[in-house]
Amino acid sequence: MEQPPKMNPVVEPLSWMLGTWLSDPPGAGTYPTLQPFQYLEEVHISHVGQPMLNFSFNSFHPDTRKPMHRECGFIRLKPDTNKVAFVSAQNTGVVEVEEGEVNGQELCIASHSIARISFAKEPHVEQVTPSCLVFAEVCGVSLFLLREITRKFRLNSEGKLEQTVSMATTTQPMTQHLHVTYKKVTP
Repeated sequence: MEQPPKMNPVVEPLSWMLGTWLSDPPGAGTYPTLQPFQYLEEVHISHVGQPMLNFSFNSFHPDTRKPMHRECGFIRLKPDTNKVAFVSAQNTGVVEVEEGEVNGQELCIASHSIARISFAKEPHVEQVTPSCLVFAEVCGVSLFLLREITRKFRLNSEGKLEQTVSMATTTQPMTQHLHVTYKKVTP
């Protein structure tokens, strides 16, 4: 039997995130332009010995189990610092780079850049100096110009992983959009 790769010491400060996690209870979503909703989510965070973690987030409708939002990517730590980069590609055609810091068992990141594929559903990316704004597709509906996203991950006192996502658009100030708590199902 092949031994799993040794974790690169650069990402050791993020080791608390490793594993497969399932939402428990279902996640809750809301936004001023949306009806409140719930979702199930499965998260895989792993490493292959490189100086980064790999991740995938897969959400499902809680009743029908129909796939909803998908995203995958990498979490990198700048060596010898607590600076973190979160690089993600989403099934909506949005690609993000978020940056922030890890402090103990809490990771806080915010948008650094956001882009959208050119052949995604209308409307398309609008370039604005100094940052890029992009129409976001939430729950399958293109609704607004996305300006910024923040995420906070933390391991709570019960050993569960929590994620809170907030976003700002050209029509709405920074507002909490998602909150989900996960239980670990595999190391």
